[in-house]
Amino acid sequence: MNTKSVFEDALQLRPAERLQLIEMLSRSLNKPDENIEIIWAEEAEKRYKALEEGRMKTTAIKDIIERYK
Repeated sequence: MNTKSVFEDALQLRPAERLQLIEMLSRSLNKPDENIEIIWAEEAEKRYKALEEGRMKTTAIKDIIERYK
């Protein structure tokens, strides 16, 4: 199996599957630092808690799209 045939096979996948393949290949080249992953997980939890408690302002997606038209 060569690179060209792998590429041609990948083109037969649905777009979501191709995206998943890209992510998997990227991760295989760039092993995430476990410490950084832990820090990001903790930060995500803090942000979610702030959102749930009403301490974080949110913006509707339609307002964001309108702002950047």
